[in-house]
Amino acid sequence: MDNSILNPGGTLGIIGSSTNGVGLVIAARNAGINVGVYGDNENTETMELADFRVVGALNDQQQLQNFAERCDMVTYESETIDASVINFLAAHTRVPQGADALEITQDRSLERAFFSQLNLNVAPSATIVSLDDVYQSIGSIGYPSILKPIQKGLGQNRQLVIKTQTDIVKAADLLDWGTYLLESLIPYDKELSVFGAKSGDTTAFFPTVENRYQNHELVASIVPAQIDSAVNDEMLRITKEISDNLNYTGVFEVAFFLTKSGNLYVKRVVPAMHQAGYVFERATNISMAEQHLRAIAGLPLMPVKQLMPVVAAYFTPAQESGIRTQWQIKTNWFFNFYHRTLLQAHRAPVAGHVLVEAPSVKEALEQIEDTSIWRFGQSTPAETETDTEDDA
Repeated sequence: MDNSILNPGGTLGIIGSSTNGVGLVIAARNAGINVGVYGDNENTETMELADFRVVGALNDQQQLQNFAERCDMVTYESETIDASVINFLAAHTRVPQGADALEITQDRSLERAFFSQLNLNVAPSATIVSLDDVYQSIGSIGYPSILKPIQKGLGQNRQLVIKTQTDIVKAADLLDWGTYLLESLIPYDKELSVFGAKSGDTTAFFPTVENRYQNHELVASIVPAQIDSAVNDEMLRITKEISDNLNYTGVFEVAFFLTKSGNLYVKRVVPAMHQAGYVFERATNISMAEQHLRAIAGLPLMPVKQLMPVVAAYFTPAQESGIRTQWQIKTNWFFNFYHRTLLQAHRAPVAGHVLVEAPSVKEALEQIEDTSIWRFGQSTPAETETDTEDDA
């Protein structure tokens, strides 16, 4: 028997318990695989669905080791898991995703170096360690620009949008925290994502997704993206090149900016499942979680086929009343209400998502906007760059 394959009856461990984990638990259990979940909050749906759960801190090595030794393999469901945790787990069980991709993508300077090695087009940037560096670099970077910590995941309160020279002095306190990256804010027309699943030398691609943001939160993911076929082909080429040079197994996302003049900029790589991929639950013949499971379990990747146009619209707790009205009316809307405790209900920025099927993207968007629950406009650079949950 091939020990690299996770068979029915085996045990998959999941590190983290965000909404990404829910689909993964369901996919694994449908395949006859036992699931254990490790996280710091037992009151999550991912935890509750698991066959066994371990509540512990990510720096508790004894707990992590005990968890790993109960699993045939472990996967992480979010790119926010520290690479050092994955390296530790890999000493005690199989972790097909590995830590290499996390080490690159969690550090903006390493990610930039990776993109540069592949000669990819990215927003102009400069490494910043002092206020003088900002003054010296702003001439080449230009206005508006954004100052971000080198390390990702520190939150939008550690970032600063610089619109004029008078804003630069505000960076003084931020720079006490460490090294930063000053990056030009690209005046883009669309923000797009290509999701792929990598297994060995093979990468299977999902249809390109068009994303929209409001108030720094993802509010809609659209399939198919409304772009020219030549642009789509170039995005797939770039994503394949990134995949070929990334030591990784599983689902990943490459995010792009597209300007009105047709220029593409690579924004980031997410070596994990991501919220924007929930649209594939209805848009394609296989979901993001199911394909990720196939990749890490050593199974052949399923060729991805688009079934129909779908728009995923994400809603907040404040919008739930309107959503419940649509629940009673719509026959082509598919609803997903995220499970959460009462405390989480007041804090969670997203309460769930709906998947709207229609003959065209235009018709799906019209149905959504006719409810007055959402108003989808084009995202602006400041909206998506200052505190998206995956790039803050």
